[in-house]
Amino acid sequence: MRFNFKRRMLMLAGIGSWLGAFQAGAAEAVAAPAPAILILGDSLSAEYGLKRGSGWVALLTQRLQRERIAARVVNASISGETTSGGRTRLPALLKQHRPRFVVIELGANDALRGLPLRSSRENLSTMVAAAQAQGAQVVLVGMQMPPNYGKRYSEDFARLFQDVAKAQKCAWVPFFLKGVADRPDARDWFQHDGIHPLEKAHPIMLDNVWDALKPLLLGRQPRT
Repeated sequence: MRFNFKRRMLMLAGIGSWLGAFQAGAAEAVAAPAPAILILGDSLSAEYGLKRGSGWVALLTQRLQRERIAARVVNASISGETTSGGRTRLPALLKQHRPRFVVIELGANDALRGLPLRSSRENLSTMVAAAQAQGAQVVLVGMQMPPNYGKRYSEDFARLFQDVAKAQKCAWVPFFLKGVADRPDARDWFQHDGIHPLEKAHPIMLDNVWDALKPLLLGRQPRT
């Protein structure tokens, strides 16, 4: 009887240790946050003129859930933001959120303000490099300006995103507003200011970003 009692106690102790280890592991797994996708953008990503939850960033969260991709979205976009402002804010954002993916949607306000493209290129390159140095994969979102800015300026502006992406070996979106700004009835897809897209355009904008972002989320090589 004494032997059986001791044996039973040892078995119970073993089971208790196993359950404790299992519960600790389960708690750790539950506590571990999903990888973060940091969106660093301007008013096009900050739902300017839209009702809350209708912009492409909010739609991104819904798509991640629908496709059962474990990731959380951190939207650090600010209306009026420039590449210079984004470059200043990014280090603190990287430290705070430790994102695995960073989407940089900046540059349009640089052009609207007539800032030198050389500065925009340098700022974008610095931001991409900073994110990559922290182990994040980057999607650089390209923009284009209307022809009235001058043919050469418009071409140089559009090309700088591709140049930075190739030099930094990161994924990129050729034109954020493809399917919106280049359609025959484009005026009907923008707010009264002619700059910010309407709510109905944001699913298209998400599709443009998703084409570059999804492969990274699935562990594939970026399209450069």
